[in-house]
Amino acid sequence: MELKVINDNGQAAASVTASDDLFGREYNEALVHQLVTAYQANARAANSKQKGRSEIAKSTRKPFAQKGTGRARAGMASSPLWRGGGKIFPNTGEENYTHKVNRKMYRAGLASIYSQLVRDGRLSVVENLVLDAPKTKLLAQKIKALGLDRVLIITDSLDENLYLSSRNLPNVLVVEAHQADPVSLVRFPNVLVTRNAVAKIEELLA
Repeated sequence: MELKVINDNGQAAASVTASDDLFGREYNEALVHQLVTAYQANARAANSKQKGRSEIAKSTRKPFAQKGTGRARAGMASSPLWRGGGKIFPNTGEENYTHKVNRKMYRAGLASIYSQLVRDGRLSVVENLVLDAPKTKLLAQKIKALGLDRVLIITDSLDENLYLSSRNLPNVLVVEAHQADPVSLVRFPNVLVTRNAVAKIEELLA
């Protein structure tokens, strides 16, 4: 299939031939959902630690007599039913939240996302995106000239000026082709890919 290529000013320049398997695949919503969920779960850190009833610093003495008080019987103040008591199934801080995704599924899921971006008109291919100096203002002007606001920029190799210029723009993220993740591709309303990055993506997901 042919993807339109634009220049720095957002004007049509030429076209680039792209793989139908990568940019013309049918959208698989279930696979994309699994991919996004797994990516977020694998980034999760098990840093929540709770105490069980054996770890609570309370006396094990019986709080009050078994009978005669009119209250429900109680054995110790560290009971999970009491305020300040231990948790029944506490988090240990060693939980494993990772999800396994096969390499073939991961590549198919990314191809499905790229294809849907093309169909929705959210993916644009730019001839080249180079800045003369690491200045945020220069990149902001280029993005405005392209008619974009929130945008994910994918390049074949990371240009230092481009990367440094993007760090102070909250709605702009610059990554290399191999760093493009499913969450960012879905989250950003616009994706800007350099011409050389298209070939790099095809190479990575072939």
